[in-house]
Amino acid sequence: MIDVLFFAELQETVGQEKVSLQVEGITVKDLKTKWLAEYELDNIESAMVAINEEYAEEDAVIASGDVVAFIPPVSGG
Repeated sequence: MIDVLFFAELQETVGQEKVSLQVEGITVKDLKTKWLAEYELDNIESAMVAINEEYAEEDAVIASGDVVAFIPPVSGG
């Protein structure tokens, strides 16, 4: 099982800050594709991804027990 955390507008779109999934051995890209289809997260491609509090590339493999965070770009002025 992995925990997936969402921040800012991603959290608003999903409707919760954390989702637990019974998956392992998938890549960050696979997880992004799943969420894009399930929640229509158009801006997930621009989100930074961290696995266990360390930034990760799209080809990083997610293991059971990992915590994955999707962090959208910061905007403001």
